[in-house]
Amino acid sequence: MNDHIRPQPGILDIALYEGGKASVAGVSNVVKLSSNENPFGPSDRAKDAFQRSVHQLHRYPSTDHASLREAIADTHGLDAARIICGVGSDEIIHFLCQAYAGPKDEVVYTEHGFLMYRISAMAAGATPVEVAERDRTTDVDAILRACNRRTKLVFIANPNNPTGTMISAAEVERLAAGLPPQAILVLDGAYAEYVEGFDAGAALIEARDNVVMTRTFSKIYGLGGLRIGWGYGPKHIIDVLNRIRGPFNLSNTQLDVAEAAVRDQDYVAKCRADNARMRHWLAEALAELGVPSDTSMANFILARFASVDEAEACDKFLQSQGLIVRRVASYNLPNCLRITIGDEASCRRVAHAIGQFKGVR
Repeated sequence: MNDHIRPQPGILDIALYEGGKASVAGVSNVVKLSSNENPFGPSDRAKDAFQRSVHQLHRYPSTDHASLREAIADTHGLDAARIICGVGSDEIIHFLCQAYAGPKDEVVYTEHGFLMYRISAMAAGATPVEVAERDRTTDVDAILRACNRRTKLVFIANPNNPTGTMISAAEVERLAAGLPPQAILVLDGAYAEYVEGFDAGAALIEARDNVVMTRTFSKIYGLGGLRIGWGYGPKHIIDVLNRIRGPFNLSNTQLDVAEAAVRDQDYVAKCRADNARMRHWLAEALAELGVPSDTSMANFILARFASVDEAEACDKFLQSQGLIVRRVASYNLPNCLRITIGDEASCRRVAHAIGQFKGVR
């Protein structure tokens, strides 16, 4: 080891992000319900675009993502000039921290918020500030109390991961209005498409100059394997982010497939309806087994167990049955399991297995 070659202060303090498990040793035919993936995959139009993209593999992609930005703008009624595209919404989050936070600055997020907020803040040399939630729901007053002259970014996911809970548009507006003047509110809308008629904060962005939203193609669009996301905000912020964005951060394949996906809103509506139906069914089925969950507005439920030991034992039992869910101790929820809403067969299978588990304890 060379003691003279050292990373920037704080980098080695970052805990590595761990995605949901995809396999269980010695168990075949597993059902993965650990990463909030769309069980139906992408639309046929997106698949067709992927196949056609093979003919452009030797070509550099556009640097301005104009066609995809126009498609997103057309679909959501936005200004294409104020859209930025990235490698998943993770990259947009990273851009925001890189551009607006640094040493002696603070980045605020909630205690059960997405782990990348903390990771990206620390990577930029900023101080992450974790704020308590109220009953696993974003607490606007607690966030405002945590803000000060050092606060540069405030991240909230709405709906939140891994809780599935939401706060109202009025509460989000109150948060934006109450922030110190140098702070940016970032609304993570990774699960926004699962909420019927929800604009994820777009109207608030039009009304203010301190709000940005991030979105992704990884969830309802079924494109997690391609890593495509986007952000929308005031022109002065998007202009800054584009200055640090790599010129070829998205490939032709990513751009073409995402454009086809976002223009197929009939498929999105079908996935949203199927998800809502099975989410309600699974939540009710588990509640009858003595496993409650908060009302989820996303594509998963957060199953709460009586203790950490019970949650861990249930997870092990589910794995033995070929069912992979997500432990969320790293999100300060050690007595919970996050269960992705799969297709009907998967949901019935996981409910039956948890019933078996509860019956033998």
